[in-house]
Amino acid sequence: MSAIRKPFFLWRHLNKLRWLVLSLIFMMLVFLPFVHVYQTYVASFSYDLLSENEKELFDIMAALTSPLTDNPADDLDAIKGNTWSGNFFGYQISDPLAVVGQVAAGLSVYWPFVLTALLPVIFTLLFGRFFCGWICPATFLYELNTIVSLSLQRAGIKVGQRRFDRRLKYLVLVIGLIISAISGSVLISVIYPPAIIGRELYFGIALGGVGAGLVFFVLTLLFDLFVSRRGFCRYVCPGGALYSLLGRFRLFRIRRIVENCNDCAKCNAVCEFALDPLHDDFGQECNNCTACIAVCPTDAMTFVIRPVDEPNQGPGHLGKKYKRQQQQKG
Repeated sequence: MSAIRKPFFLWRHLNKLRWLVLSLIFMMLVFLPFVHVYQTYVASFSYDLLSENEKELFDIMAALTSPLTDNPADDLDAIKGNTWSGNFFGYQISDPLAVVGQVAAGLSVYWPFVLTALLPVIFTLLFGRFFCGWICPATFLYELNTIVSLSLQRAGIKVGQRRFDRRLKYLVLVIGLIISAISGSVLISVIYPPAIIGRELYFGIALGGVGAGLVFFVLTLLFDLFVSRRGFCRYVCPGGALYSLLGRFRLFRIRRIVENCNDCAKCNAVCEFALDPLHDDFGQECNNCTACIAVCPTDAMTFVIRPVDEPNQGPGHLGKKYKRQQQQKG
């Protein structure tokens, strides 16, 4: 039997870090509209004219930001926007789908805007569909929705387990870009959850109302609950399609250490995207969320640097099937 190899010990803790990152990004998207409202109050010099609720918001924001700046009207512009497109300490950064959608809608290429997607594209080429697993604010809510799904199952309520063709989302991407080109507007953002969440949080907090996007997003949550687990991300999301294509030959990918594997299949059970880590089938859909690494009881998952997945390595060496095979050979 081959010697057991232990993966780097921090890999199994990355899922905790991922949840922290997702939580911080979602809190940032909630916080930024309040910052915008506060800056408006400051710029108008109208504290005495504010309502009691507005004064309370002003005072809370002043207390939170005063240790950071004496000039909130200007200094708090260091971070603006959302995960669709924003300004982070002077660096403009955009979702690649925002750039592709704008190119399609304008039927032209504006290179300064294209370059705002350069960093996300580089990270996707290295880490694959990482945006979907580590940054997307919709992922934060969809994974909470998975917890709701588990609760419903425990209560005896049937939840959705249907599977569709994963290629459907590529069709959605193409049709969305064609419609954007015909209309001259980036209409593909209408069905893109990260863009929807950014808009709806701003509408709800800064403008006191919500749009139709909130209804659409709630429908995606219901679709995931009662039709197909993480179905929107797996089968419909145009951004997920674009990230999957860009990250097909990502360099950093998860690999099963067959010598450590006992074929328990916990990795398959925990995978939100219904991939098959047990048989070394991660593919371009993997978002490197590391949930399979965290759940593995025998440390049989690790990261490697290679442009393609390992071919199926067969049964785990700690499992019964492999041991039977060895006994038959002996």
